[in-house]
Amino acid sequence: MEQKFGINSIDMSLLRDFCEREGKIVSYMKGGQFECEDEPSSSFGFVESGCFKYMKRGISDNLDHITWFSFEGEFVGDYPSCVNGTPSQTTIEAMMPSRVFQVSKEQMTQLFQQNMKMMEMRALIAEHLLNQARARYMDFHRASPRERYELLLHRCPGIVEHLPLAAIASFLNITPVYLSKIRKEISVNG
Repeated sequence: MEQKFGINSIDMSLLRDFCEREGKIVSYMKGGQFECEDEPSSSFGFVESGCFKYMKRGISDNLDHITWFSFEGEFVGDYPSCVNGTPSQTTIEAMMPSRVFQVSKEQMTQLFQQNMKMMEMRALIAEHLLNQARARYMDFHRASPRERYELLLHRCPGIVEHLPLAAIASFLNITPVYLSKIRKEISVNG
């Protein structure tokens, strides 16, 4: 399946094949929730079509802040919470009509207990997520808002055609007005 937005850095074909083979197809309308913050995390999936945003409620402003996206050809879910049986750390919501090959926490547990190769896959997924979080954390410390926007465009080339400006601004931790200024500056100066 071709990815429309981003490029995964590791081969996750075993997990994708498992989700497609063992999972059930679940359709989400725009705004439909895959997970809800602080509720039990019970599933994981492979996005066949559409995209999802991950949101965390702000401490002082009580607003939803976008922390991540999952696009077509990628996985969706609060993976650590799902495999550890803890409440979800984020609310995961469809940003457009989306379809997911969805598996349960129990199915994931059984998969990883099959053999050493599957346990290695579990560790590889965790390392991949840690590397993604680390890169995002470092971007906030080393890159200006414009540079973070340009990095996002490089990682997810189709994002601006498919997501609202406010969602992208939230992900970059800037205002939509400031993102508009950055986009205008880029179009004028290149």
